[in-house]
Amino acid sequence: MATILVTGGAGYIGSHTCKALARAGHTPVTYDNLSRGFEHAVKWGPFERGDILDADRLGEVIARHRPEAVIHFAAFAYVGESMLDPGLYFRNNVVGTLGLLDAMRTHDVNRIVFSSSCTTYGARTSEPITEERPQAPVDPYGRSKWMVELILRDYARAYGLRAVALRYFNAAGADPDGEIGEDHDPETHLIPVLLDAAAQGAPFTINGDDYDTHDGTCVRDYVHVADLAEAHVLALKALERDPGFVAYNLGTGHGFSIRQLIDAASRRLDRRIEVKLGPRRPGDLDATTAVAALAERELGWTPRLSNMDDIIDTAWRWRLRRLNRAAQGVEPVS
Repeated sequence: MATILVTGGAGYIGSHTCKALARAGHTPVTYDNLSRGFEHAVKWGPFERGDILDADRLGEVIARHRPEAVIHFAAFAYVGESMLDPGLYFRNNVVGTLGLLDAMRTHDVNRIVFSSSCTTYGARTSEPITEERPQAPVDPYGRSKWMVELILRDYARAYGLRAVALRYFNAAGADPDGEIGEDHDPETHLIPVLLDAAAQGAPFTINGDDYDTHDGTCVRDYVHVADLAEAHVLALKALERDPGFVAYNLGTGHGFSIRQLIDAASRRLDRRIEVKLGPRRPGDLDATTAVAALAERELGWTPRLSNMDDIIDTAWRWRLRRLNRAAQGVEPVS
């Protein structure tokens, strides 16, 4: 099968995608600087350490491995951080992608799957969100993803690039086999923060309970990371079509409120989770859910593990595994 260059393949979604690629018979080559990824997550193909901004190193890796396509995850992804340091985000996420695309052109690689985001839609509270919804991102992180989509469109038109952008909603869960999972430093994603509170017997903070939802807390569309990984494998087939750019939402179409998540975690873990109320976080929307009918129709993608029980169960098993390995001195808890 094909060799696929996976930038950011040592990160959360990237490492799960590498496993899915290997399962499908491909050889994933991980390119990562390990600033936010982990070498222990690279298990299913060669590892090349390098920065997305290092054009010479990128060209060297592409020339050595001769990939048939690229799956591009390498990006900074903290909304709050992007507000404080937008230059970091535009330089890494946008300029870095330009360097990657030009290295691909130099070495005659003309297919790319891009890790985009629902943040490109901006502060729009009406639901559900389809791919036709105008994009109006409100923070530098979302703008950086939107800018890359615009660049991909122009490269497709001018140079015959074949590009797919996958706009995720809320990635969650961990590898069902327990081999890899979610590791962020700092951890800001709601479910691992909730599970950490449950593991430590500490209170979990709900940021605001006066949103326009059925129970006053934010509602989000959670999609299992293994389902996201499978979508990237399916997207590679879409790159066999005529040159051009296409974007797909990846979500379930079903929202869960924060209070519903707390109740689900308490039930699955069979333990009471104490909560406390904190202030709203700037920029949080009432509710966001996806319409992913286009991905189902054109990619053949149907999420299999994106129910809340599987999300919580796999994330919890990963959390316990990491604690056990840390206690044995095998690897640190990040």
